[in-house]
Amino acid sequence: MQSIDEQKAVALIQQARKITFLTGAGVSTASGVPDYRSLSGIYQGIERPEYLLSQTCLIEEPDKFYSFVKTLYHPKVQPNLIHLKMAELEKTKETWVISQNIDGLHTAAGTQHLVNFHGDLYDCYCRLCGQKVAATAYLVSDRHEQCGGQIRPNIVLYEEGLSQQSVETSIEAVASAELVVIVGTTFQVHPFCDLIHYAADTAKVLVINQTPIKLNKEAYFFKEDATNIFDNTL
Repeated sequence: MQSIDEQKAVALIQQARKITFLTGAGVSTASGVPDYRSLSGIYQGIERPEYLLSQTCLIEEPDKFYSFVKTLYHPKVQPNLIHLKMAELEKTKETWVISQNIDGLHTAAGTQHLVNFHGDLYDCYCRLCGQKVAATAYLVSDRHEQCGGQIRPNIVLYEEGLSQQSVETSIEAVASAELVVIVGTTFQVHPFCDLIHYAADTAKVLVINQTPIKLNKEAYFFKEDATNIFDNTL
């Protein structure tokens, strides 16, 4: 990757007409949402988060699943400058956001062209009757008041497959972009990180991250807190 300064990074975003952002946990840390790596400390020495966020745990140990998932909610946090500026860019450019995050902050910021690749904690439903349930109700009880069924958030658990529509929409968004911007992610989770392979040969790739990532593609790298650059993009 070719390291660039803030002026060059801002220029790439300002000059592109079609931008697709691929976002990770680093986009939401400024809002007070901890990144995934910090989850390992919650149940350290007892269970791994991978099990607690699995389909097996949901079905076989629902109380344990519910107890852990509730720790992922941060209902008082608000979208930060990064979320808001990405949403604002939709007014002047063809913009898509494909996010690994399940915190709902891109939605709260008003982004319309959005794929929550791994789902959304605030999109809950009853497994028994299929009815949508407010996240506020889920945080009170994981049992549906109307039918007694188990409520769950519509997130992709370990052992579950991704939504085919989400995958297809994401591929189309990356393939049509003039600029793909990877923000706040180690870019190691498959198949999310594989989306970059669908970028057009003519597309430019910009990585905004605190640490370099591995890419089998030429890219510009701006090592910085993303909040700083988005303060200057509009």
